[in-house]
Amino acid sequence: MNEYRPGKFQYLPLVIKNLMIINGLVWLVQITLLNRFDYDLSRLFALHYWGSPLFKPHQFITHLFMHDTKGFAHLFFNMFTLWMFGSTLENLWGAKRFLIFYLICGLGAALCYMGMLTYDNLSLAKYAGHFIDDPTFSNFVALDNKFDLGSMANFNMQSLKNALANNDPSAIEMAQLYVRNYVNFYQNIPTVGASGAVYGILFAFGFMFPNRYLYFFAMFPIKAKFVVGFMIIGEVWASIQNNPGDNVAHFAHLGGALFAYLLLRGWNKRRSDFY
Repeated sequence: MNEYRPGKFQYLPLVIKNLMIINGLVWLVQITLLNRFDYDLSRLFALHYWGSPLFKPHQFITHLFMHDTKGFAHLFFNMFTLWMFGSTLENLWGAKRFLIFYLICGLGAALCYMGMLTYDNLSLAKYAGHFIDDPTFSNFVALDNKFDLGSMANFNMQSLKNALANNDPSAIEMAQLYVRNYVNFYQNIPTVGASGAVYGILFAFGFMFPNRYLYFFAMFPIKAKFVVGFMIIGEVWASIQNNPGDNVAHFAHLGGALFAYLLLRGWNKRRSDFY
């Protein structure tokens, strides 16, 4: 592979600068529409499970430019990480190759996450159907433990469990209705953020420059390969735990890293030097 080395290192290269601008503007539009018109743009552009009525194919790309509207942290950390680790890569590869890499990692992350969503939704349908057919207290608790039924609304789940334990007929009917609504709610949960693509960039930096030191708190030098390895192991562990209250798309992060690895192996199979 021929390396691209510009004459002068650009601290804010073209693609990264434009990605930061686009993501920032989209976030402002999201906030404005939500606060002024009570319209959630994620219904149209966030990634939804393919079985949801809200799913559209364009969401595989558009969700990369949307972020959490509850705060600035999600957008900030994604864009900061993109700039921190991506600037070196864009200077090395050039704008076109960097953009292709970024988008493929984001798309790959979305495909991997869609696979996880498919498994989860099919599993939920199975558990929910089992409870609806046999509405016992134990079946309801098993469903709640696996899928965190209380996440749908501000609902007194414990009082419903107590009534189910006493075989209250009205509680059984209410629980069946709640579970049916939860299945629909779960199908329509949106996924937003550039994290999958950013994880691909982060992995690529560690892959291309494994022995470069990163300084934490300006005093603790750690090699990039150890930082990236620790983060990947953390994502694998979190995915295995599958905490129902965890709103982080760990499989998307791993998918971004996986597609980054596949691309880099293809691009660098004749390469023997690392930085």
